[in-house]
Amino acid sequence: MEKAAVATAIKESNSFTDVLYLTNNGQMPPEIKQLFKQNKASFLMLPVGKFSEVSDRLESVGTVVIDTKGLGFSQRQELVRIVESLDTKNIGVILLNRRIRVPVKSFSVAGPSTKSFSLVNTTESISIDELWVRINVNLVYRKTHLGLAGDSPNSPQQVPSVHSDSLTEQLHMAEAFVDNLAGQLRMAGLVQRDFLPTQIPDDKHLQWSTIFLPAEWVSGDIYDVVRIDEQHIGFYVADVVGHGVPAALLTIFLKQAMVLRETTGNNYRIFPPAEVMAHLNKRMTGQKLSGYQFATCCYCLLNVKTLQLTYARAGHPYPILLRPGEPPQQLEMRGALLGIFEQSEYVQQTVQLKQGDKLLLFSDGAEPFIGSFNDTSGFSFRKEFCELNNLPIAELMEKFNLILQNQKMDHSEVDDITVIGLEIL
Repeated sequence: MEKAAVATAIKESNSFTDVLYLTNNGQMPPEIKQLFKQNKASFLMLPVGKFSEVSDRLESVGTVVIDTKGLGFSQRQELVRIVESLDTKNIGVILLNRRIRVPVKSFSVAGPSTKSFSLVNTTESISIDELWVRINVNLVYRKTHLGLAGDSPNSPQQVPSVHSDSLTEQLHMAEAFVDNLAGQLRMAGLVQRDFLPTQIPDDKHLQWSTIFLPAEWVSGDIYDVVRIDEQHIGFYVADVVGHGVPAALLTIFLKQAMVLRETTGNNYRIFPPAEVMAHLNKRMTGQKLSGYQFATCCYCLLNVKTLQLTYARAGHPYPILLRPGEPPQQLEMRGALLGIFEQSEYVQQTVQLKQGDKLLLFSDGAEPFIGSFNDTSGFSFRKEFCELNNLPIAELMEKFNLILQNQKMDHSEVDDITVIGLEIL
């Protein structure tokens, strides 16, 4: 099918398309096309650069597979924007770098996932079978989210009815399993909180306040505030794409991989924020993590003597500076997502803080309550948020926390929320 025809087909079609395949290679690999046909999955192919033409009709797409082979640097940046936009729409994404040609086997549908993302790095080894499993998991989640009736492609036959006594016994076993799993998840949440700071470094000129609201028992967010030496405090918020157990596991890795300084003998060197981001990105890409393998982060380094704040970000929401008598200001800075491209470059900027300034560092779960982006006017802050700006940081965070917890949202829209607030006294 010609490129223009594909775009038109998506826009005009009223039916559900299982897989949107994005590639700049001109054609779909025959083994993947055969995979879709054998499993009776509907699919459409589109160049990566044409994605914007169908972005308004994604409600009829089940999952997106992106072949990243041959993408230039500018298209890699576009790829990041595509991945982020699909995540906001709860559409699973699978990234392919290199395919392994193996015979297609038969297998049943994987269990439904509660997450939208399934990022696959196939540089090392992934079979066509595994690719189909991940596609199927995404489709089950997507159709459940949309409330669509019917099975995913190639789903197993219905299980025959069983005797009522046997069914009752199975229900009791299922309830016991759920109770046990819920207990383990609660414990996992407690363990994750042990990795959060129990005491934030005190300073007579600084006031700190934090909010940590997991969407589930465990969170895909993590934060820290660390005194590096007598003159410097480092703090960050990191957010794994997705939430729940897989994302929570990766947050622990992020905390361990976040290196803020190195010590050699009796000397040490504090890493600048851009170097911290670059090192963390290389650690993530080097792990060849499967699923939920990318994240966002913003790291700030504060000189408590001079009040100079140096910061770098990796696909994370911009920090917000609240200065007395001035409107809120986003501290804008470019920076790619962590864990996708090993050679991603990060930059840093420095801002001079002064008495009365407040700074907010937060994960994207909090962003809808702060403001929204408009193509015409840019980012606009919500009235409810602006009304809090002149409050002391502790009171501001307390009232903002009430707004977060009292907001009624659909379950599918709930996300992990983390906020670090800093005030210069």
